[in-house]
Amino acid sequence: MIVVGIESSAHTFGVGVVTDNEENFILADERVQYIPKHGGIHPRESSRFLAEKAPQILKNAFAKSSLNPLNIDAVAVALGPGLGPCLRVGATIARTLSAYLNKPLVPVNHAVAHVEIGLKLTGLKDPVTVYLSGGNTAIIAYLDKRYRVFGETLDIALGNLLDTFAREAGLGPPYVVGGLHVVDRCAEEGKKILPDFPYVVKGQDIAFSGLLTTALRALKRGVDLNDICLTLREIAYNSVLEVSARCLMHTRKKEIMLVGGVAASPILKDKFIEMAKIYNASIGVVPPQYAVDNGVMIAWTGLLGFKAGLSIDLKSAIVKQRWRIDEVDILWR
Repeated sequence: MIVVGIESSAHTFGVGVVTDNEENFILADERVQYIPKHGGIHPRESSRFLAEKAPQILKNAFAKSSLNPLNIDAVAVALGPGLGPCLRVGATIARTLSAYLNKPLVPVNHAVAHVEIGLKLTGLKDPVTVYLSGGNTAIIAYLDKRYRVFGETLDIALGNLLDTFAREAGLGPPYVVGGLHVVDRCAEEGKKILPDFPYVVKGQDIAFSGLLTTALRALKRGVDLNDICLTLREIAYNSVLEVSARCLMHTRKKEIMLVGGVAASPILKDKFIEMAKIYNASIGVVPPQYAVDNGVMIAWTGLLGFKAGLSIDLKSAIVKQRWRIDEVDILWR
């Protein structure tokens, strides 16, 4: 079975082609990323960029896979969560491709796709999943045909925290250089943890907006930037570590997995490796290439869904900007 997957939830337009051949399941992985010249991602500008680049990326993917498009079995597309204008680019192309080739269309939840590609690449079976990205921070565990959210951010995501501070401090964009976030890189020169920075864990949930505000105020007062980055990083990472450890104990699972763009941070990875040792748990971290948004994860999750009987008609393929991971039935597990 061969499935084409289309991802366009934020700043990346990706096309992946996968097969259920266990030895070499990725046939193509093509992508392009929108990087704003200044400020954060503007949905309209990003969607225009993705729409301009999409035809060539799709063409490249079919060329790389050496496939005749008529020989694919289904088209999968990320319909949410994400930025509405960006999601609509992928949805429009997927509907067109499905109609033109007369192939089934498979809806994919972007967050579920991060988890599923993680399971595929790490080989873990039933982990506590720590999903960290620019728009999401959640601690997830599987139970009774759904991924349940054990804890999550109450305001902004971890990736948003890091990127926003980096932008305001003049550290980026780009925010990731050589696989290391610019805040991580800046923190390496820090010498002390600053007092009076809020560490907010409420039950199983976490919050970062107060931490961001305090860091920005310290920046305006002329406090050493390296010390601010070190304090910001340690508090943010350790709060995620705390609720993740609590989830391990609560669920009694013996595996923990990091997915999402922030999972590419080697600093965060090292912290989780040490935590896993304490709780005698196996740990898996998605390779950096597939921790970020990509079409392969959409294609793979679409393949799993399609084999379980999942598909929709074109009229039902509408985007869902706030489509939560715990609203999705996991038919293939």
